[in-house]
Amino acid sequence: MKLALYTPRAGGEASLGIVVGESDLVDAGDLVAGAPPDAPQRLMTEAIDVFERRRGEFERAADQRDRIRLDSVELLSPLPRPGKILCCIGNYWEHAEREPKPLNMFLKNPDAVIGPGGTVRLPSTTEPWIFMHEAELALVVKGPAKDVPADRWQEAIFGYTCMIDVTARGEGRMTWRAGSWMGKSFDTFGPLGPVVVTADEIPDPNDVRVRLWDDGELRHDYSTDDMEHRVPEIVEFASSIMTLHSGDVIACGTNHEGLGAVQHGDELRIEIAEVGSMSVGVVDPLERSWPRGVYMGADSTNHEAVRQHDPQAAARLRPSS
Repeated sequence: MKLALYTPRAGGEASLGIVVGESDLVDAGDLVAGAPPDAPQRLMTEAIDVFERRRGEFERAADQRDRIRLDSVELLSPLPRPGKILCCIGNYWEHAEREPKPLNMFLKNPDAVIGPGGTVRLPSTTEPWIFMHEAELALVVKGPAKDVPADRWQEAIFGYTCMIDVTARGEGRMTWRAGSWMGKSFDTFGPLGPVVVTADEIPDPNDVRVRLWDDGELRHDYSTDDMEHRVPEIVEFASSIMTLHSGDVIACGTNHEGLGAVQHGDELRIEIAEVGSMSVGVVDPLERSWPRGVYMGADSTNHEAVRQHDPQAAARLRPSS
């Protein structure tokens, strides 16, 4: 089942919806009584908390209620202000023959979240020299969850969504401010959505395809089966450090072989077929520009190995003129 947050295009309060098919949703706001409509994050958090207990009501609502055209509403991020956004660092093999790296994470600013149709606004600071997209599968937590062993990871996961981890980078793999993660946390640097798909819709989160286009040019195109540290380990690690609560988000990292610059006027579209797709725009008040295409100089990735494994990828790895 796909759960969404939406408002009517004519205006009004946010509500919870169930997406039905490709073009419709039904309203399910009454199934989350007690969550005020002026706090949309709480609408989704309440849905997560009551879903298993009221699954039959959700299913009947999807089957029997009047349908609303998706093009008549505005979809919000399904998690507009998560309590925590944990992000895996790297976490993909990227065809590299190297020593394993330990699992590591950072916290991203919850206020960075924007939803479908939102706008990534690049900061006016002149310190970062490039801004990049990172397309990721994101886990949506069902909590409270603490010290969850890897073999029980599913107990802590309600579902999945898409995330673009926008990043301000300095030299090499460093983020802005000499390797701190502040360059990940500018406002609007966390597009998230378009829906939360319940966990039963994706039997194996390490077998989905993640893609991202920048102005129609395919950049990221990889499978989550290339994760170095897989979802059960991610859940075990994160919950060993902190209590995870319903509506928290864990982004699983990205395959850096598809990194490219984002810049003024771009449209970014992320897609995970089992979840859906969403697009956001990019605005830069300074209207800076960087080489278009996959940016080979910005990150330490094994491009020769990519060419050897997938000769068709060679064209994608060359920046356009």
